[in-house]
Amino acid sequence: MARLMPACKEIGQTTPVRYSCLSRKNDQSTQIAEQLEALQSMDLIALRDEWRKLKGSEPQRLSRDLMLRAVAYALQMQAFGELSASTIKKLEASIGEVGEAIPPAEQPRRDLSAGARLVREWHGRTHSVEVLRQGFLFEGKVYRSLSEIARYITGSHWSGPRFFGLTKKRR
Repeated sequence: MARLMPACKEIGQTTPVRYSCLSRKNDQSTQIAEQLEALQSMDLIALRDEWRKLKGSEPQRLSRDLMLRAVAYALQMQAFGELSASTIKKLEASIGEVGEAIPPAEQPRRDLSAGARLVREWHGRTHSVEVLRQGFLFEGKVYRSLSEIARYITGSHWSGPRFFGLTKKRR
């Protein structure tokens, strides 16, 4: 007799199952991948039928390519859940008014060269930080991030790149 694995803690499931939760998730991923592969060979009419099965509503009039993408997304969303609210906000923020990506100029500079020196005055005292290959040198101690240094200087949480003037203030 096969050994039973512990049951997954899902709503309504109370008896042990033969597969662990992890192997069932891998099975589900494999099944979704096979369904996505099958979508590639469908024509527009078949894709619209799939939409009706998944969503229970009439699909919009889209090209085959867009309908394929919409059905594939709906399949994945049904299997794995929706994007988090924070991810949706980030995606929306990265798109300009005409659908173009916002240039990365507003994002922190991550390409500081080793040896660069960042200087900031805080409450009448000048603070100097040297950029290392791996971290930042401040008052003889190496820190992993500028935010740690900003917290040390101010005593409260700060964005390190913003504290040292590497990013613009958000509107």
